[in-house]
Formats: sequence, C-alpha cells, structure tokens
Amino acid sequence: MCSAAVAAGTVLAPMPAAAAPAPPASGERSAARLLTELQRLYREAEKATEAYNATEERLRKQRALAKRLQGALARTRHSLHDSRSTAGRLARQQYQSRSDLSPYLRLLLARDARGVLDQGQVIGQLARQRARTVGRLTGDAQKATELARKARKALDAQRALAERRRKERDEVRGRLREVEELIASLSPEEVAALDELERAEADAEQQRLVTSGVLPAMGAVSAPTAAGARAVNYAVRQVGKPYEWGAQGPAAYDCSGLTSGAWDAAGTPVPRTSQEQWARLKRIPLKQLRPGDLVVYFPDATHVALYLGDGKVIQAPRPGARIKVSPVAGPGPVLGAVRPDPSGKPLRHYEPPELPEGATLGPDTGPSYAPAASATSLR
Repeated sequence: MCSAAVAAGTVLAPMPAAAAPAPPASGERSAARLLTELQRLYREAEKATEAYNATEERLRKQRALAKRLQGALARTRHSLHDSRSTAGRLARQQYQSRSDLSPYLRLLLARDARGVLDQGQVIGQLARQRARTVGRLTGDAQKATELARKARKALDAQRALAERRRKERDEVRGRLREVEELIASLSPEEVAALDELERAEADAEQQRLVTSGVLPAMGAVSAPTAAGARAVNYAVRQVGKPYEWGAQGPAAYDCSGLTSGAWDAAGTPVPRTSQEQWARLKRIPLKQLRPGDLVVYFPDATHVALYLGDGKVIQAPRPGARIKVSPVAGPGPVLGAVRPDPSGKPLRHYEPPELPEGATLGPDTGPSYAPAASATSLR
C-alpha cells in the first residue's frame, strides 16, 4: 500500500512497494491478494459514499434555497395583490372626482377660494399617492416575475440533484454488494490470515510514522482549544456506536459524519465530507497535531478521523465495525491533517477524557470480515 502524508510542506516518503505475493497453491487464495482486493473494493465504496454525502449536502442546501424563494414569491405576490387593490381604489376615486372645468375656472367661480386651494392640495397629494402606488405595483410585478423564474430554476436544480443522489446511492449499494460477496466466500482460515496481515501492515505503517519523526512525541498530549476539547469529548462519547454509510448520528456514523458531528457539537461547523474537509480547512504539519484536529487518509481523501493525542485517533472505520480509538496509521495511508479552528488558543490546562472500556478493540481498517447488512443501510 502506498502512503503519502503531505501536510504544510512535510512530505512523507511512500512505503516501498511490497513484493508481489507468491502465486497461491492450487485451490487456495493468497491472503495478500484477498486483502488488496477487499481494500480496493472498500476504497471504491467509500469514495462513492463521500460523493453521495456531498450530493446529499448540496441537495439539503438546494431545498432550503427553494423554500426561501417560494416564501419570498408568496410574500411578493401578496404585496402585488395589495398594490393592485390600492391602484383600483385610487382609479375609482379619480373617476368619481372628474370635472370638465379647469382648476383656474374652478378657482374663479368658487365662493371659497381657500377651499378650492385646499382641495387642490388634497388632489395633488392623491396624485402623488397614485404615482407611488403605480411604482410599487410595477416593482412588485417585476420582482414576482424574477422570483418565479428563480424558484423554477431552484426546483429544477433540486430535481437534478435528487436524481444524482439516487444514482450515487445505487452505486454505493452495488460496491457494497461486491464486498459482501467476497466476504461471504471467506473460510475461517482466510479470515485469520487476513486479520494477521492487516495488523502487520498497520503496525508497520505506525512504526514508520513514529520513527520518521513527523508525529508529535509519543506520550505527549498537546492542549486543544476549548472547541477542540468539546469536539474530542463528543467523539469519545460516540465510541462503540456502529458505522453506517451516510449516517450523521446520533445512533450511527460514517467517517466524515463523525468528524463533522463532533465539530458541529463544538460550535464550529465544518464541511460534511472528508474531501471538503481536506480541501477547505487549514492544513497543518502532522508534527503540530493537537486534539481535535482531523487526520485525512488516502490520496483521494476518502477517509477522515479525529486526533485524540498521543499518536491516536477516534474514527468510524467501516461497515461491520464500531467507532473506536486507533493508532494514527490504523485507518490507512495518511494524506495529511487539517485544523477546523486555526485561530483558537490552546487551553492552559487540559485533561484528556477517559476512554470507555474496549475503546481500542475491533478492526482499524481493511475489510469487514463479518457479513454486514450495509448495502441496504442507505435510504
């Protein structure tokens, strides 16, 4: 497995390419080949899921925009109706007060010239009111037309996103079925071999990160910001909950659902998907990691975990697994790290939260060896 850890100018040299596994004996399958194939399938499924998550987020925002436009259109149409009613009333008043005499003749013939002048002021005031009403009527009509156009466009975009979400959801389900079919074909001996090989790969990658000096010193836990501490505490409380594709809690999470949920709870919203978190948040060197930072994995940023301190992260690993504490390298090749609150000041005193019993148990990465009903978990 290649590993690229890039963070603010710090580039980790990739792991040397592993030697190709020896051809399996007749009737046997190589554990290395099985693990590689399962990891590939999971990678493709996770990539499809993050695309689904991104479309779901865009659809949520598009629905909110369409709702706002519909509300504004309804208010404008109500105002337009009121303006038309006022314009009609003023038109009737003007018709009923018509006279064939000019204002000058009315003034000469009137017994009370001041009354005529006062009446003229009232008429002038009504004329100005009519002009304002006509102007408002014209403006409301133009605004209603433009809002109706925008509302139709927003609804069309919403329908297109909904269709894209459906296709992406179906792609995820198809990818997961491939994983489950391969898992279902494993023998107990193959499961044991995969477990052993997976642990060996994760241990080797963690050791490489430690000895390379790109991680904070082992045993040292730097202080997070107040928001970072809240995010860590939230994530720790989720330990033991199941992984579910596309889930954002509170009963289950996927990888970016956990990290975005933790920072939402901390009062600092972050993008929903791991790719957007990697693209839009401030990147930092791994050496500067502090609790609450996000560690991003794989070249296409398809996995993310929350840094706990002392070389460990909290993550939602994969279907069939539960949220757990893992070594930084446990989830896979590290791409880099990002910080949701770069301007925050670290706490003077920080006490790391106590981890629940069994927080480190369970798989960190790779395939889920127990068949999981994950292909039907997306609604």
